[in-house]
Amino acid sequence: MNGIWRTLLLASLAAATSGADAFAQTLDKVTFATNWVAQAEHGGFYQALVDGTYRKYGLDVTILPGGPNVNHRLTLAAGRIEFYMSANSLQAFDAAAQNVPTVSVAALFQKEPQVLMAHPDQGIEKFEDLKKLTLLISKEGIVTYFQWMKREFGFREEQVKPYTFNPQPFLADKRTAMQGYVTSEPYAIETQAKFKPKIFLLADQGFNSYSTLIETRRDLVEKKPDLVQRFVDASIIGWANYLYGDNKAANARIRRDNPEMTDALMVYAVATMKQYGIIDSGDTTKLGIGALTDARMKSFFDKMVAAGVVKASVPYRNAYATQFVNKGVGNDLRPK
Repeated sequence: MNGIWRTLLLASLAAATSGADAFAQTLDKVTFATNWVAQAEHGGFYQALVDGTYRKYGLDVTILPGGPNVNHRLTLAAGRIEFYMSANSLQAFDAAAQNVPTVSVAALFQKEPQVLMAHPDQGIEKFEDLKKLTLLISKEGIVTYFQWMKREFGFREEQVKPYTFNPQPFLADKRTAMQGYVTSEPYAIETQAKFKPKIFLLADQGFNSYSTLIETRRDLVEKKPDLVQRFVDASIIGWANYLYGDNKAANARIRRDNPEMTDALMVYAVATMKQYGIIDSGDTTKLGIGALTDARMKSFFDKMVAAGVVKASVPYRNAYATQFVNKGVGNDLRPK
């Protein structure tokens, strides 16, 4: 190679390297923290990470898994992370009540996955039939959704016993019903006890909380709305691809972050999320995955006030923003 061509080659390589470095520097580094260990219920975020969607939107995203002894909401408020996966609308109302400067900007789960499960051979055919049983409900459930059940359906405090996240009391007594998430506990019952429980999704009975919301700080919404918009859009596309596309790489990454997760449970969880319309149903059919509306928030807030769960004085409209969703993002990725 003569000197001229060698010089030109080196110059072109240097330019290419410089361009790659410049591109890399344009990526905004953000951390998204979940509220539990990695699982299929976080799959859309992992999909956007592994298939390059976040990078396509100019983001260098780190997913920080949660766990039983971790409170990433505090790190969000303290400014150490940019985004957090909030459990439900009640957490958003709580932030508004305490004047915490956070705001929910997208609702990836249109339905809260909370269920009550009963044995299949006990004459429990509709939700109201659960009033005949002892209910195993956690402390958190007693002060939230059970208060709504009391007001709306006439359930009684005396029929409740503490749920300790152990299915054995439920398995031992057919006249009990147990709380769970539709994507996990029914699977555990089926695989361990070899029977299919009766499942009652609270969302289908009128408990219309959002779930798996993207929460960020108000200062980011005000000062960096483009950053928030890109993260929301990329996450929505990630969820559409996780539900309707090839999610093998995302599941592999979930297993890396949580080695106890199994392929079978993830397959079950995805199928169940589709079956019950956890992510893609109702408003999302037109507005797109992640839809979040004033009407839905007001409806749930009014129900929680009536049930005595939330005070009427809470400025609940401070808890969320609709400007980043309801634009039909990802609608073209659904199966035709």
